[in-house]
Amino acid sequence: MVRQFIYKQIDNSQLVVFRILFGALLLWQVLDYTLSGWVKNNFIKPSFTFSHIGMEWLQPLPGNGMYYYFVLMGVSALLILIGLQYRLSIIVFTILWSGIYFMQKTTYNNHHYLVILICFLMCLLPANAYASIDSRINPKIKRLMMPSWCSWTMVLQIAIVYFYASVAKLYSGWLDGSFTKGMLARHAPDFLKDFYAQEWFYIFIAYAGLAFDFLVIPLLLWKKTRNLALVASVLFHIFNKAHLGIGIFPFLALSLIVFFYPPETIRKLFLWRKHEVIVNENTTEGKKIVQWILIPYFVLQILLPIRHYAIKGDVLWTEEGHRLSWRMMLRSRKGTTKFKVVNNQTKEVKFYKLKKILTKKQIKGMQSKPDMIWQTAQKIREKYARIGKDVSVYADSKVSINHGEARRLINPNVDLGRVKWNYFWHNDWILLYDKNGNLIH
Repeated sequence: MVRQFIYKQIDNSQLVVFRILFGALLLWQVLDYTLSGWVKNNFIKPSFTFSHIGMEWLQPLPGNGMYYYFVLMGVSALLILIGLQYRLSIIVFTILWSGIYFMQKTTYNNHHYLVILICFLMCLLPANAYASIDSRINPKIKRLMMPSWCSWTMVLQIAIVYFYASVAKLYSGWLDGSFTKGMLARHAPDFLKDFYAQEWFYIFIAYAGLAFDFLVIPLLLWKKTRNLALVASVLFHIFNKAHLGIGIFPFLALSLIVFFYPPETIRKLFLWRKHEVIVNENTTEGKKIVQWILIPYFVLQILLPIRHYAIKGDVLWTEEGHRLSWRMMLRSRKGTTKFKVVNNQTKEVKFYKLKKILTKKQIKGMQSKPDMIWQTAQKIREKYARIGKDVSVYADSKVSINHGEARRLINPNVDLGRVKWNYFWHNDWILLYDKNGNLIH
Protein backbone atom coordinates (compact mmCIF):
# COMPACT_ATOMS: atom_id res chain seq x y z
CA MET A 1 0.00 0.00 0.00
CA VAL A 2 2.74 2.45 0.99
CA ARG A 3 4.83 1.39 -2.00
CA GLN A 4 1.94 2.00 -4.38
CA PHE A 5 1.37 5.42 -2.84
CA ILE A 6 5.03 6.46 -3.08
CA TYR A 7 5.56 5.31 -6.67
CA LYS A 8 2.18 6.27 -8.07
CA GLN A 9 2.53 8.32 -11.25
CA ILE A 10 1.13 11.85 -10.97
CA ASP A 11 1.13 15.01 -13.09
CA ASN A 12 4.56 16.69 -12.73
CA SER A 13 3.19 20.25 -12.86
CA GLN A 14 3.97 20.91 -9.17
CA LEU A 15 7.68 20.17 -9.63
CA VAL A 16 7.95 22.04 -12.93
CA VAL A 17 6.33 25.19 -11.55
CA PHE A 18 8.43 25.02 -8.39
CA ARG A 19 11.63 24.76 -10.45
CA ILE A 20 10.75 28.00 -12.22
CA LEU A 21 9.82 29.79 -8.99
CA PHE A 22 12.88 28.44 -7.18
CA GLY A 23 15.23 29.50 -9.96
CA ALA A 24 13.72 32.99 -9.96
CA LEU A 25 14.11 33.29 -6.18
CA LEU A 26 17.72 32.10 -6.28
CA LEU A 27 18.52 34.61 -9.01
CA TRP A 28 16.85 37.38 -7.01
CA GLN A 29 18.79 36.47 -3.87
CA VAL A 30 22.12 36.40 -5.68
CA LEU A 31 21.49 39.77 -7.34
CA ASP A 32 20.30 41.32 -4.09
CA TYR A 33 23.34 40.11 -2.15
CA THR A 34 25.68 41.36 -4.85
CA LEU A 35 24.13 44.79 -5.38
CA SER A 36 23.20 45.57 -1.76
CA GLY A 37 26.75 45.31 -0.43
CA TRP A 38 26.15 42.00 1.36
CA VAL A 39 28.94 40.29 -0.56
CA LYS A 40 31.30 43.17 0.12
CA ASN A 41 30.54 43.33 3.85
CA ASN A 42 30.70 39.60 4.46
CA PHE A 43 33.42 38.41 2.07
CA ILE A 44 35.48 41.32 0.73
CA LYS A 45 36.03 43.56 3.76
CA PRO A 46 36.94 40.93 6.41
CA SER A 47 40.54 39.78 6.62
CA PHE A 48 39.13 36.34 7.42
CA THR A 49 35.66 34.89 7.88
CA PHE A 50 34.18 32.76 10.63
CA SER A 51 33.92 29.50 8.74
CA HIS A 52 32.15 26.59 10.34
CA ILE A 53 34.60 24.93 12.71
CA GLY A 54 36.58 22.29 10.87
CA MET A 55 36.32 24.24 7.62
CA GLU A 56 38.82 26.98 8.37
CA TRP A 57 40.38 26.28 4.97
CA LEU A 58 37.17 27.60 3.37
CA GLN A 59 37.89 31.32 2.98
CA PRO A 60 36.74 33.93 0.42
CA LEU A 61 38.53 34.24 -2.89
CA PRO A 62 41.09 37.09 -2.92
CA GLY A 63 40.43 40.52 -4.39
CA ASN A 64 37.16 40.69 -6.26
CA GLY A 65 37.02 36.93 -6.62
CA MET A 66 33.81 36.62 -4.64
CA TYR A 67 32.00 38.85 -7.11
CA TYR A 68 32.91 36.42 -9.89
CA TYR A 69 31.80 33.61 -7.56
CA PHE A 70 28.37 35.22 -7.25
CA VAL A 71 28.18 35.88 -10.99
CA LEU A 72 28.63 32.15 -11.54
CA MET A 73 25.88 31.49 -9.00
CA GLY A 74 23.62 33.96 -10.77
CA VAL A 75 24.20 32.28 -14.13
CA SER A 76 23.46 28.89 -12.56
CA ALA A 77 20.23 30.23 -11.03
CA LEU A 78 19.14 31.60 -14.42
CA LEU A 79 19.81 28.25 -16.07
CA ILE A 80 17.77 26.51 -13.37
CA LEU A 81 14.92 28.93 -14.04
CA ILE A 82 14.83 28.31 -17.80
CA GLY A 83 15.76 24.64 -17.54
CA LEU A 84 18.96 24.69 -19.59
CA GLN A 85 21.64 22.18 -18.59
CA TYR A 86 19.50 21.80 -15.50
CA ARG A 87 21.28 18.94 -13.80
CA LEU A 88 24.69 20.56 -14.10
CA SER A 89 23.32 23.97 -13.11
CA ILE A 90 21.58 22.78 -9.94
CA ILE A 91 24.65 20.80 -8.88
CA VAL A 92 26.94 23.81 -9.45
CA PHE A 93 24.60 26.12 -7.56
CA THR A 94 24.30 23.67 -4.68
CA ILE A 95 28.08 23.48 -4.31
CA LEU A 96 28.58 27.24 -4.56
CA TRP A 97 25.74 28.09 -2.18
CA SER A 98 27.00 25.52 0.31
CA GLY A 99 30.36 27.24 0.06
CA ILE A 100 29.03 30.64 1.14
CA TYR A 101 27.01 29.01 3.92
CA PHE A 102 29.95 27.16 5.46
CA MET A 103 32.36 30.02 4.71
CA GLN A 104 30.89 32.54 7.14
CA LYS A 105 28.67 32.67 10.24
CA THR A 106 28.61 36.42 10.88
CA THR A 107 25.36 36.71 8.95
CA TYR A 108 23.66 33.42 9.74
CA ASN A 109 20.20 32.66 8.40
CA ASN A 110 18.32 29.40 8.58
CA HIS A 111 17.01 29.99 5.09
CA HIS A 112 20.59 29.72 3.78
CA TYR A 113 20.64 26.19 5.16
CA LEU A 114 17.15 25.46 3.78
CA VAL A 115 18.28 26.51 0.31
CA ILE A 116 21.13 23.99 0.50
CA LEU A 117 18.70 21.21 1.41
CA ILE A 118 16.19 22.08 -1.28
CA CYS A 119 18.96 22.37 -3.86
CA PHE A 120 20.22 18.93 -2.84
CA LEU A 121 16.74 17.45 -3.23
CA MET A 122 16.27 19.20 -6.56
CA CYS A 123 19.47 17.53 -7.79
CA LEU A 124 17.59 14.23 -7.47
CA LEU A 125 14.34 15.27 -9.16
CA PRO A 126 13.39 15.43 -12.88
CA ALA A 127 12.43 19.10 -12.68
CA ASN A 128 13.45 19.82 -16.29
CA ALA A 129 11.13 17.23 -17.85
CA TYR A 130 8.66 19.91 -18.98
CA ALA A 131 8.64 23.68 -19.68
CA SER A 132 12.41 23.70 -20.05
CA ILE A 133 14.89 24.34 -22.80
CA ASP A 134 16.41 20.93 -22.07
CA SER A 135 13.14 19.18 -22.96
CA ARG A 136 12.91 21.17 -26.19
CA ILE A 137 16.46 20.38 -27.20
CA ASN A 138 16.09 16.74 -26.22
CA PRO A 139 12.44 15.64 -26.55
CA LYS A 140 13.37 12.22 -25.16
CA ILE A 141 13.46 13.64 -21.60
CA LYS A 142 10.10 15.39 -21.97
CA ARG A 143 7.55 13.92 -19.58
CA LEU A 144 4.16 14.87 -18.23
CA MET A 145 4.27 12.66 -15.13
CA MET A 146 6.51 11.79 -12.21
CA PRO A 147 6.38 9.37 -9.26
CA SER A 148 4.54 10.87 -6.29
CA TRP A 149 7.60 10.62 -4.03
CA CYS A 150 9.00 13.61 -5.93
CA SER A 151 6.19 15.74 -4.51
CA TRP A 152 6.11 14.21 -1.02
CA THR A 153 9.85 14.77 -0.65
CA MET A 154 9.26 18.52 -0.63
CA VAL A 155 6.22 18.26 1.62
CA LEU A 156 8.18 16.27 4.20
CA GLN A 157 11.11 18.69 4.08
CA ILE A 158 9.05 21.79 4.81
CA ALA A 159 6.99 19.88 7.39
CA ILE A 160 10.18 19.14 9.34
CA VAL A 161 11.11 22.83 9.22
CA TYR A 162 7.79 24.03 10.59
CA PHE A 163 7.46 21.29 13.20
CA TYR A 164 10.84 21.92 14.81
CA ALA A 165 10.32 25.69 14.55
CA SER A 166 7.16 25.28 16.65
CA VAL A 167 8.81 22.97 19.20
CA ALA A 168 11.68 25.43 19.66
CA LYS A 169 9.19 28.16 20.63
CA LEU A 170 8.00 26.21 23.66
CA TYR A 171 10.14 28.08 26.17
CA SER A 172 9.36 30.86 28.63
CA GLY A 173 10.94 33.70 26.66
CA TRP A 174 8.59 33.04 23.76
CA LEU A 175 5.49 32.09 25.71
CA ASP A 176 5.57 35.21 27.91
CA GLY A 177 6.11 37.47 24.90
CA SER A 178 9.58 38.66 25.94
CA PHE A 179 11.13 37.96 22.57
CA THR A 180 8.28 39.21 20.40
CA LYS A 181 8.05 42.38 22.49
CA GLY A 182 11.70 43.19 21.84
CA MET A 183 11.55 42.11 18.21
CA LEU A 184 8.56 44.31 17.44
CA ALA A 185 10.13 47.26 19.25
CA ARG A 186 13.22 46.97 17.02
CA HIS A 187 11.41 46.54 13.72
CA ALA A 188 8.13 48.42 14.08
CA PRO A 189 7.55 51.50 11.88
CA ASP A 190 7.49 54.69 13.93
CA PHE A 191 3.75 55.19 13.51
CA LEU A 192 3.06 51.66 14.86
CA LYS A 193 5.50 51.55 17.77
CA ASP A 194 2.89 52.42 20.42
CA PHE A 195 0.44 49.89 19.03
CA TYR A 196 3.04 47.12 18.83
CA ALA A 197 4.14 47.86 22.40
CA GLN A 198 0.74 46.90 23.80
CA GLU A 199 0.94 43.66 25.75
CA TRP A 200 -2.02 42.01 24.08
CA PHE A 201 -0.47 42.54 20.65
CA TYR A 202 3.00 41.10 21.23
CA ILE A 203 1.46 38.19 23.15
CA PHE A 204 -0.88 37.63 20.20
CA ILE A 205 2.04 37.65 17.76
CA ALA A 206 3.90 35.11 19.92
CA TYR A 207 1.03 32.65 20.07
CA ALA A 208 -0.05 33.26 16.48
CA GLY A 209 3.47 32.41 15.35
CA LEU A 210 3.52 29.27 17.46
CA ALA A 211 0.10 28.17 16.21
CA PHE A 212 1.02 28.87 12.59
CA ASP A 213 4.22 26.81 12.70
CA PHE A 214 2.44 23.92 14.40
CA LEU A 215 -0.75 23.86 12.32
CA VAL A 216 0.06 25.12 8.83
CA ILE A 217 1.20 21.78 7.40
CA PRO A 218 -1.84 19.76 8.61
CA LEU A 219 -4.14 22.54 7.39
CA LEU A 220 -2.46 22.57 3.96
CA LEU A 221 -2.75 18.79 3.70
CA TRP A 222 -6.50 18.78 4.43
CA LYS A 223 -8.53 19.84 1.42
CA LYS A 224 -11.22 21.62 3.45
CA THR A 225 -8.72 23.95 5.17
CA ARG A 226 -6.15 24.27 2.39
CA ASN A 227 -7.28 27.65 1.07
CA LEU A 228 -7.54 29.01 4.61
CA ALA A 229 -3.98 27.85 5.27
CA LEU A 230 -2.86 29.52 2.04
CA VAL A 231 -4.34 32.86 3.14
CA ALA A 232 -2.77 32.48 6.59
CA SER A 233 0.58 31.67 4.99
CA VAL A 234 0.49 34.75 2.79
CA LEU A 235 -0.37 37.01 5.74
CA PHE A 236 2.23 35.39 8.01
CA HIS A 237 5.09 35.54 5.54
CA ILE A 238 4.31 39.01 4.22
CA PHE A 239 4.24 40.30 7.82
CA ASN A 240 7.64 38.68 8.45
CA LYS A 241 9.08 40.04 5.21
CA ALA A 242 7.87 43.56 5.95
CA HIS A 243 9.22 43.59 9.50
CA LEU A 244 12.19 41.22 9.54
CA GLY A 245 13.49 41.07 5.99
CA ILE A 246 14.95 37.52 6.16
CA GLY A 247 15.80 37.33 2.46
CA ILE A 248 13.84 35.07 0.15
CA PHE A 249 12.56 32.74 2.87
CA PRO A 250 8.96 34.07 3.00
CA PHE A 251 8.58 33.65 -0.76
CA LEU A 252 10.40 30.32 -0.77
CA ALA A 253 8.00 29.01 1.86
CA LEU A 254 5.03 30.28 -0.17
CA SER A 255 6.35 28.73 -3.39
CA LEU A 256 6.54 25.31 -1.70
CA ILE A 257 2.75 25.42 -1.26
CA VAL A 258 2.40 24.26 -4.89
CA PHE A 259 3.18 20.75 -3.62
CA PHE A 260 0.09 20.78 -1.37
CA TYR A 261 -2.43 21.45 -4.13
CA PRO A 262 -3.50 18.76 -6.60
CA PRO A 263 -1.20 18.66 -9.65
CA GLU A 264 -4.18 19.26 -11.92
CA THR A 265 -4.93 22.53 -10.09
CA ILE A 266 -1.34 23.72 -10.51
CA ARG A 267 -1.41 22.75 -14.19
CA LYS A 268 -4.60 24.74 -14.82
CA LEU A 269 -3.25 27.79 -12.97
CA PHE A 270 0.28 27.94 -14.36
CA LEU A 271 0.71 25.53 -17.28
CA TRP A 272 -2.56 25.94 -19.16
CA ARG A 273 -0.98 24.77 -22.45
CA LYS A 274 -0.04 21.45 -20.93
CA HIS A 275 -2.27 18.53 -21.83
CA GLU A 276 -4.33 16.84 -19.17
CA VAL A 277 -2.61 13.79 -17.78
CA ILE A 278 -4.47 10.53 -17.38
CA VAL A 279 -2.78 8.63 -14.56
CA ASN A 280 -3.17 4.89 -14.91
CA GLU A 281 0.07 3.30 -13.87
CA ASN A 282 2.41 2.62 -10.97
CA THR A 283 6.14 2.12 -11.35
CA THR A 284 9.18 1.75 -9.13
CA GLU A 285 10.95 4.69 -10.74
CA GLY A 286 13.49 6.19 -8.36
CA LYS A 287 13.36 3.23 -5.96
CA LYS A 288 17.11 3.31 -5.32
CA ILE A 289 17.03 7.08 -4.75
CA VAL A 290 14.29 6.66 -2.16
CA GLN A 291 15.92 3.72 -0.38
CA TRP A 292 19.56 4.73 -0.41
CA ILE A 293 19.43 8.53 -0.39
CA LEU A 294 16.10 9.95 0.77
CA ILE A 295 15.38 7.63 3.69
CA PRO A 296 18.85 8.16 5.30
CA TYR A 297 18.59 11.87 4.47
CA PHE A 298 15.27 12.32 6.28
CA VAL A 299 16.39 10.24 9.25
CA LEU A 300 19.28 12.68 9.59
CA GLN A 301 16.93 15.65 9.20
CA ILE A 302 14.77 14.33 12.02
CA LEU A 303 17.73 13.67 14.33
CA LEU A 304 19.79 16.85 13.81
CA PRO A 305 17.30 19.25 15.44
CA ILE A 306 17.06 17.15 18.60
CA ARG A 307 20.78 16.50 19.07
CA HIS A 308 20.99 19.34 21.61
CA TYR A 309 19.00 17.21 24.09
CA ALA A 310 22.04 14.92 24.29
CA ILE A 311 24.38 17.84 25.01
CA LYS A 312 24.81 19.16 28.54
CA GLY A 313 23.27 22.57 29.18
CA ASP A 314 20.46 24.63 27.66
CA VAL A 315 20.97 25.19 23.93
CA LEU A 316 19.35 28.62 24.30
CA TRP A 317 22.37 29.61 26.40
CA THR A 318 25.25 27.46 25.15
CA GLU A 319 24.31 27.57 21.42
CA GLU A 320 25.58 23.98 21.20
CA GLY A 321 23.22 22.26 18.79
CA HIS A 322 21.57 25.52 17.76
CA ARG A 323 22.44 25.49 14.07
CA LEU A 324 20.84 23.08 11.58
CA SER A 325 17.91 22.79 13.99
CA TRP A 326 15.27 25.26 12.70
CA ARG A 327 15.53 27.43 15.80
CA MET A 328 14.40 30.43 13.76
CA MET A 329 13.82 33.99 14.99
CA LEU A 330 13.68 32.56 18.48
CA ARG A 331 15.57 34.88 20.81
CA SER A 332 17.61 38.05 20.92
CA ARG A 333 21.15 37.54 22.11
CA LYS A 334 23.47 40.37 23.05
CA GLY A 335 26.90 40.25 24.57
CA THR A 336 30.21 41.96 25.23
CA THR A 337 33.52 40.14 24.98
CA LYS A 338 37.06 41.28 25.70
CA PHE A 339 40.16 39.21 25.07
CA LYS A 340 43.05 39.27 27.53
CA VAL A 341 46.39 38.25 26.07
CA VAL A 342 49.16 37.05 28.40
CA ASN A 343 52.72 36.74 27.10
CA ASN A 344 53.92 33.44 28.59
CA GLN A 345 57.58 34.56 28.53
CA THR A 346 57.35 38.11 29.90
CA LYS A 347 53.96 37.75 31.69
CA GLU A 348 52.91 41.00 30.06
CA VAL A 349 49.12 41.41 30.00
CA LYS A 350 47.17 43.39 27.44
CA PHE A 351 43.65 43.50 26.03
CA TYR A 352 43.52 42.77 22.33
CA LYS A 353 42.04 45.36 19.97
CA LEU A 354 39.58 43.37 17.91
CA LYS A 355 39.49 45.96 15.15
CA LYS A 356 42.92 44.68 14.12
CA ILE A 357 41.41 41.47 12.75
CA LEU A 358 37.60 41.89 12.69
CA THR A 359 35.11 44.24 11.08
CA LYS A 360 32.48 45.98 13.21
CA LYS A 361 29.88 43.56 11.90
CA GLN A 362 32.02 40.57 12.83
CA ILE A 363 32.67 41.94 16.32
CA LYS A 364 28.94 42.43 16.90
CA GLY A 365 28.12 38.93 15.69
CA MET A 366 30.94 37.24 17.58
CA GLN A 367 30.50 38.67 21.06
CA SER A 368 27.62 36.45 22.16
CA LYS A 369 28.44 33.19 20.38
CA PRO A 370 30.79 30.68 22.05
CA ASP A 371 32.09 29.08 18.84
CA MET A 372 32.99 32.43 17.29
CA ILE A 373 34.59 33.59 20.55
CA TRP A 374 36.73 30.44 20.53
CA GLN A 375 37.67 31.00 16.88
CA THR A 376 38.67 34.60 17.64
CA ALA A 377 40.93 33.43 20.47
CA GLN A 378 42.49 30.89 18.13
CA LYS A 379 43.10 33.59 15.53
CA ILE A 380 44.68 35.94 18.11
CA ARG A 381 47.07 33.23 19.30
CA GLU A 382 47.91 32.44 15.68
CA LYS A 383 48.72 36.10 14.99
CA TYR A 384 51.19 36.19 17.89
CA ALA A 385 52.71 32.86 16.94
CA ARG A 386 53.61 34.24 13.52
CA ILE A 387 55.88 36.81 15.17
CA GLY A 388 57.41 34.26 17.51
CA LYS A 389 55.44 35.02 20.66
CA ASP A 390 53.83 32.36 22.84
CA VAL A 391 50.67 33.74 24.42
CA SER A 392 47.60 32.63 26.31
CA VAL A 393 44.22 34.09 25.37
CA TYR A 394 41.36 34.51 27.84
CA ALA A 395 37.83 35.79 27.19
CA ASP A 396 35.83 38.05 29.48
CA SER A 397 32.36 37.54 28.04
CA LYS A 398 28.89 38.44 29.30
CA VAL A 399 25.66 37.66 27.46
CA SER A 400 21.97 38.42 27.95
CA ILE A 401 19.02 36.59 26.40
CA ASN A 402 15.88 38.54 25.44
CA HIS A 403 17.19 41.63 27.26
CA GLY A 404 17.45 39.71 30.53
CA GLU A 405 20.25 39.81 33.09
CA ALA A 406 23.74 39.63 31.59
CA ARG A 407 25.68 36.61 32.80
CA ARG A 408 29.21 35.43 32.29
CA LEU A 409 29.34 33.07 29.31
CA ILE A 410 32.96 31.90 29.19
CA ASN A 411 35.19 30.68 32.00
CA PRO A 412 37.70 33.56 32.23
CA ASN A 413 40.42 31.24 33.54
CA VAL A 414 40.53 28.96 30.49
CA ASP A 415 43.10 29.63 27.78
CA LEU A 416 40.89 29.54 24.67
CA GLY A 417 43.95 29.69 22.48
CA ARG A 418 44.93 26.18 23.52
CA VAL A 419 41.70 24.41 24.39
CA LYS A 420 40.29 22.09 21.73
CA TRP A 421 36.81 22.44 20.31
CA ASN A 422 34.40 19.61 21.15
CA TYR A 423 32.36 19.00 18.01
CA PHE A 424 29.74 16.71 19.50
CA TRP A 425 29.43 17.37 23.24
CA HIS A 426 29.51 20.23 25.71
CA ASN A 427 32.59 22.44 25.91
CA ASP A 428 33.27 22.73 29.63
CA TRP A 429 34.60 26.29 29.37
CA ILE A 430 31.08 27.47 28.50
CA LEU A 431 29.57 28.24 31.90
CA LEU A 432 26.22 26.76 32.88
CA TYR A 433 23.51 28.11 35.19
CA ASP A 434 20.52 26.55 36.94
CA LYS A 435 16.93 27.78 36.58
CA ASN A 436 17.48 30.31 39.35
CA GLY A 437 20.48 31.82 37.61
CA ASN A 438 23.08 30.24 39.90
CA LEU A 439 26.35 29.10 38.40
CA ILE A 440 26.66 25.33 38.16
CA HIS A 441 30.15 24.26 39.27
